[in-house]
Amino acid sequence: MVTHGRSVDVPPDPEGVEYYVRKTVVEILVRPPSLFEFQIKKDPAMSTFTQILYQIVFSTKLRERTLTSNGRPQLFRYIWGVIKGMKSHPYWINGVEDHLHIATYIHPTVSLSDFVKEIKLATTFHIKENGFLKYFGGWQDGYAAFTYSIKEKQTLIEYIKNQEEHHRKVTFKEELIDLLHEHGIEFDEKYLL
Repeated sequence: MVTHGRSVDVPPDPEGVEYYVRKTVVEILVRPPSLFEFQIKKDPAMSTFTQILYQIVFSTKLRERTLTSNGRPQLFRYIWGVIKGMKSHPYWINGVEDHLHIATYIHPTVSLSDFVKEIKLATTFHIKENGFLKYFGGWQDGYAAFTYSIKEKQTLIEYIKNQEEHHRKVTFKEELIDLLHEHGIEFDEKYLL
């Protein structure tokens, strides 16, 4: 409602008869005084509380072994910064030549798919701009993501820390199949490179 040339927000009429939303023309509306005597009550809405621990896994394009041991630390530091920039919290990042694992909390305003997309886009640009992974050709299109209880955080971190040792015995494909089975995710093996 506009009264005397200034804009005023008017709450819904208690009888549900009229509702004025910021009139754009100058006019004086005559209404019973009781309708203008109101108190704005704060909405006692609950805040957002989340505690979701993710393990995110994705590989290089065609599983090419392009994440060299001397370039990975720079890559992981950069990913850490990208995650922090999305108001999220990385717990651990590690990987081997053809894939990486991220243990993280994702801010509730960020979707999982946008989170992964941003990491892939930002790191691809960073790698190409700085040339520290000479043969890097990009990331695979998809990703795998698994959730864990916060009580499992340290176990998950230790698992991710030990990727190099783990992959002396197990291939990435075998690891991914184990994770998919462990988390009850159905899949068709022909879609696993």
